[in-house]
Amino acid sequence: MGNVAQLIAEFGFPIVMMVSLGYFVYYIWNAIQTVINPAVGSQHMALIKLIDQVRMLDNDIIRLQEKIDTVLQIKENEILNRSNESTTSKPSSSR
Repeated sequence: MGNVAQLIAEFGFPIVMMVSLGYFVYYIWNAIQTVINPAVGSQHMALIKLIDQVRMLDNDIIRLQEKIDTVLQIKENEILNRSNESTTSKPSSSR
């Protein structure tokens, strides 16, 4: 603590604080470069894998929706065919 007081007395408070701030910025920058950037890189690869999985699921959903639409259309056509057959196959009643 005595060294800090001596530095402030010799150079002034603003100069000592600017040097301290410079060291703090250097320390934070170094921590970002050595710890955070590699972690971000690995997370980037995980994100790419997840995006690919979401795209595959989206394609699967689209294919399933097309199949469901086809099945519903076939059922609707069968119902229409049955109703047409039942109306045309009824014998006309005699007068």
